[in-house]
Amino acid sequence: MSAGFRDAPLSASEDGSSAVAPTRDLAVDRLRGALVILMVGGDYLAGVQVIPAFLKHAPDVGFTVADTVASAFVFVVGVNYGPSFARRLGMGGGRSYRHFLLRYLALIGIGALIAAGSTTVAGAPGDWGVLQALGVAGLTCLIVIRFPTWIRFVVGALILCVYQYALDTSMLAVVLHSVHGGLFGAVAWAALLILSTAVADVWRAGLRPYAICCAVLVVVATVSALLVPVSKNRVSLSFVLITLAISALVFLAVELGSRAVPNGVGVLCWWGESALGLYLLHLVILAAVVVPTTGWWYVGATFWLAAIQLVVILALMTLVAWWLHRQRLTIKL
Repeated sequence: MSAGFRDAPLSASEDGSSAVAPTRDLAVDRLRGALVILMVGGDYLAGVQVIPAFLKHAPDVGFTVADTVASAFVFVVGVNYGPSFARRLGMGGGRSYRHFLLRYLALIGIGALIAAGSTTVAGAPGDWGVLQALGVAGLTCLIVIRFPTWIRFVVGALILCVYQYALDTSMLAVVLHSVHGGLFGAVAWAALLILSTAVADVWRAGLRPYAICCAVLVVVATVSALLVPVSKNRVSLSFVLITLAISALVFLAVELGSRAVPNGVGVLCWWGESALGLYLLHLVILAAVVVPTTGWWYVGATFWLAAIQLVVILALMTLVAWWLHRQRLTIKL
């Protein structure tokens, strides 16, 4: 097994165990940190009119840079899911299942509270969010996580195909009614997470099989885009496969970069260590920015005002991330 693709690239912040202290993996922390930064930036820029459309989510069918971030975060969760479960399983199967059940139920609950708060602040109804989708996906993945890698590949693919069939025949209006596809759309997010755990197993097997896996994913994703419309709002089969392929390739690049620069933690790792806590913090800060009704302050902000506000938000949150790192504190489930 190659040094870069060892058997324990596991993040303590994903595991949440105080009894076992797995070695942190720079690639995982750095990618997770970068994704949270992109989420913060994307959520802020989404409401600013002057920002070009390619930096915002596509309204329905279509694909933008912003559409890749949430999927990549699910992929990173999948990288750690299996080994994190296995560590707890070694301390007692009931404990492992109980921890994961509580973790993902808590995400659904937190997501529901955020959706309610967003409805109150924005004045528009919101019934679903990324944390709820991740919670449902995590619970679904728990059913199959002990299956062999190839079975998880098959299960993930079958779920996607059945989901796409239902979407095309009867469920499109339901899915489009909610952000991130709502409860039914969470089925596709679950397929993405299950497939991500299988891809992660290949990653741990070595560089060569992982490179082959990435190439296969690119081919399959390309074919799917020719057959099924790409849409984050629909969480379509092609969207899931394309973002899975992109995430796997980006993770490969980050892993190779971490081999080249193996020492030091840095800003991205600060953010990655407490991803959930910083994500929740950015929602509070964003609400403070959005609440003022003066048009020029947020929605009608000029490019330079928006840039200044975003820099201030990121600088403040980086300071918090640095402090948490210095204090050896992580905010996690």
